[in-house]
Amino acid sequence: MMEQYRTPLMFAMMAALLAIVGIFQSWNVALTIVNLCLISSIMTLGVNIQWGYAGLVNFGMMGFTALGGLAAVLIAMPPVPDAWAAGGSGVMAGLAIIVVTAIVSLLIWKKLKGSGVKRYWLTALSIIIGVVTMRLVADPSIAAIESVESARTGYLGGFGLPVTLSWIVGGFVAAGAAFVIGRISLGLRSDYLAIATLGISEIVIYVLKNEDWLARGVKNINGLPRPVPYEIELQETPWVSQLADMLGASVVDVSTIMVKLSYAGLFTVVLLIFLWLSEVALRSPWGRMMRAIRDNEVAANAMGKHVTARHLQVFILGSAMVGVAGAMLTTLDGQFTPASYQPLRFTFLIWVMVIVGGSGNNFGSVLGGFIVWFFWIESEPLGLWFISTITAGLDDGSVLKTQLIENAAHMRLMTMGIVLLVMLRFAPQGLLPEQKR
Repeated sequence: MMEQYRTPLMFAMMAALLAIVGIFQSWNVALTIVNLCLISSIMTLGVNIQWGYAGLVNFGMMGFTALGGLAAVLIAMPPVPDAWAAGGSGVMAGLAIIVVTAIVSLLIWKKLKGSGVKRYWLTALSIIIGVVTMRLVADPSIAAIESVESARTGYLGGFGLPVTLSWIVGGFVAAGAAFVIGRISLGLRSDYLAIATLGISEIVIYVLKNEDWLARGVKNINGLPRPVPYEIELQETPWVSQLADMLGASVVDVSTIMVKLSYAGLFTVVLLIFLWLSEVALRSPWGRMMRAIRDNEVAANAMGKHVTARHLQVFILGSAMVGVAGAMLTTLDGQFTPASYQPLRFTFLIWVMVIVGGSGNNFGSVLGGFIVWFFWIESEPLGLWFISTITAGLDDGSVLKTQLIENAAHMRLMTMGIVLLVMLRFAPQGLLPEQKR
């Protein structure tokens, strides 16, 4: 009887924790956590589609998240006319050469099927010729672009379109990358697939860090347009000042909370759409087929199911959702910083969220995104309070007390380790296990 109330009870407890943060810390902090929880939940839904539905081990979420963030830059930022004049045509010619090289290489690969070693040599030769030609054409233009006011721009810029459009484009960019990666790596065994996807994601980050003409590299891009009003605009609005007076709060706090509530509303709509689509897919014949492939690939293949094609399909869908979340995260931050994409945040934590929530259960993935991110953020202040409490009897100049307080921030790593161990020991199927229909 209690099983039917388990899901709403878990979400009610999560809401209570967020309310406690709002009451005892501040509602600004609580809403910041909520927004990041919403984005993390979209990422966990993408991973759950791959792992929970089909059993695919993808450790490349960091790369797809970064591609989503890149899409936000390319769509929302205004173009840099001087950079386009200096080398835009050369870069476009280089990209055209890459496209032609890919088409020619594919044609050679298909036409020479059954030709043995000759097929590999000619395909490799076409790729090498194409890459060398591209570098000869594009490198002078890239150098010219990066020399255009490198302290402020030094890149081509974007299209100056609404930033919310980049969320859709981010999904398509990640899906395109997933198609290429999947065609290459999905024939590998699960452990090799995990290593391959992690390595490819590191390559994506390496490219973003070093190709300044694309998104300024490690110089970062700040000031992305917002889909919601700016705080200063709200503070100058009379009705916001009146609302602040009614609530007995400062107009700065009220405007900040309103902005974060606006972001939360947009992110909630996207999350609910993805959650609904995921549930429809899970309950459909397609979802039953994916779970059959997950449980026994040999039997599914014997029943006429093209396992590799279905794996590619689900790999693309999950990666697209991660790409959308990456574009949303960059929009929320208002900046694109390639160096901030780390495996700990965008791979390990996302997997912990799926495990804690319950793989194969979409609501469990959302719950895991909220719980793990909540404790990831709150473990630092809670750890500081805990260490300050247990060391209250020591002198302020005590070496032990100073060392413990200075390292309180590392409590979050220990907390995540404890949470994961406890879950694997006492609830290996997660807080909301997969429902067998």
